[in-house]
Amino acid sequence: MAQLQGKWALVTGSSRGVGRHISLSLAKLGCNLVLHSRDLGHTDSLLAEVKSLGVQAFQVAGELSDQSQVDLFLDATLKGAPQIDIVYNNAAIMAPYCQNPWTGSAEDFRRSFEINVISLVRICHRLVPPMLKRKWGRVVNVSSGIKDQPELTAYAISKAAVDKFVRDFAPSLKGTGVQMDLLDPGWLRTDLGGPNAPNDPSTVIPGALVPALLNDGKSGRFFHAQDFAGLTLEKALEKGLLQGMD
Repeated sequence: MAQLQGKWALVTGSSRGVGRHISLSLAKLGCNLVLHSRDLGHTDSLLAEVKSLGVQAFQVAGELSDQSQVDLFLDATLKGAPQIDIVYNNAAIMAPYCQNPWTGSAEDFRRSFEINVISLVRICHRLVPPMLKRKWGRVVNVSSGIKDQPELTAYAISKAAVDKFVRDFAPSLKGTGVQMDLLDPGWLRTDLGGPNAPNDPSTVIPGALVPALLNDGKSGRFFHAQDFAGLTLEKALEKGLLQGMD
């Protein structure tokens, strides 16, 4: 198991839901945090909470649909932290449910790809090369298990593009000390998942931590957080290792 104490992690979309639970759980493991949201005020309460756990933390803000803002919050991230060891690319949007899937707007697709794919890739392009130089890093790109729902196709195919990005880069990471994997949080009662989802956002833990804590040199795996719901962190890691996640 990788030790995260003293490491620095960037969590995008950390103000609520999955991002908030991941941030708090990383802090409990001694990981310092860069908390991202669209507005600094959105992470005020989270900042106080993670600092109360004894770790260092600061906030950055940036709208992921605007690449100039992505550049600025990454500049602020690298200025405020000595290095970034762990990235959780969690922030994403889901276009409105389209009753007639043949009439989805081009703007829904553009915005979905700008936020869910292009910004995610540019964050990786900026932060992974320094990890490679240091020979250690973890990148967890949040994906989705969504399928057979053409009414949400803009969101679904943006997540498929994220999957392709990770799997194509995975072979090049072998032996580097850097691991990059995919995480499906499951269908959760969040702003994105809606009130009728079957799972509480808290059930993303401990599964969401598994790809950051595994230390086996593998990349390109697809983790389902709900596979680990109700387990201790130790049992979750054991289950992940025994199953040979891929």
